[in-house]
Amino acid sequence: MDNIGPLNVFMIVAETRSFVRTGEALGVSSSAVGKTMARLEKRLGVRLFHRNTRSIAITAEGVMFLERCRRIFSEIEAAEQELSQTMAAPRGRLRVSLPLAGMLFMPTITKFMRLFPEVTIDLDFTDRLVDVIEEGFDAVVRTGEVIDSRLMVRTLGKFSHRIVGSKDYFTRFGVPERPQDLSAHICLHHKYPSSGKLERWPLDASEGKLELPVSSMASTLEPLISMAEEGLGLACLPLFTIGRQIDDGKLVAVLDKHIEDVGEFRILWPSSRHLSPKIQAFVKFMAENLFHT
Repeated sequence: MDNIGPLNVFMIVAETRSFVRTGEALGVSSSAVGKTMARLEKRLGVRLFHRNTRSIAITAEGVMFLERCRRIFSEIEAAEQELSQTMAAPRGRLRVSLPLAGMLFMPTITKFMRLFPEVTIDLDFTDRLVDVIEEGFDAVVRTGEVIDSRLMVRTLGKFSHRIVGSKDYFTRFGVPERPQDLSAHICLHHKYPSSGKLERWPLDASEGKLELPVSSMASTLEPLISMAEEGLGLACLPLFTIGRQIDDGKLVAVLDKHIEDVGEFRILWPSSRHLSPKIQAFVKFMAENLFHT
């Protein structure tokens, strides 16, 4: 940091072409300016200025050094702006894309809204793979791997699935003891809205291929949760969406030891040297609270 002061003096001399005016700008004598430049030239081993009693002219080496100094001070200014932004209160419109299952994130998102009332939340729920940059999103939440060098990524948490049904359902139809028993049960499936394909139940495949009955299907998870609670069949659902129902006894999980997957939610946002306070606050809050509320 001791080297920054002489660089600043050098830049002013290069702009004013005068030790006197540089000294006036800095509140020091022209002699002090001259000595500072002499020490800098000695340390660098090059002449930065041609000078005589009447004028000062910058050398070719001085021009090259001046451009580098300008970049250095520009980076310092940018760093100061970035730090000042982190201290600013989050505010403004925040456009976020969430998967359709993200409706179940609303308790966490509403807590964020109460904590940061000056942030206006604009939520878009879709399972479509959006283009974060081109479509103008500040952040998106998705499962699975996302490879895009333009984006920053942070893991929000891991989750697994559970096969669940109501106590009434198991009283009427019995409890499956192994995956093959599911062929005699009423199975409720999640359908991907973008492709129409059914989401695979992540069962251990060591006992061979298993064809599950398709009794009903839905493109969002909430209807499946409701149908399972009403005893209309078994559903395979992310644990974070049904933890409360399992704790309350409305749903009972079966075949846990045969579930083999672990999913992961990630939040992605455009890479930028100047991360706005609203995005910074949202990313941090979701990472710390989504699976801990």
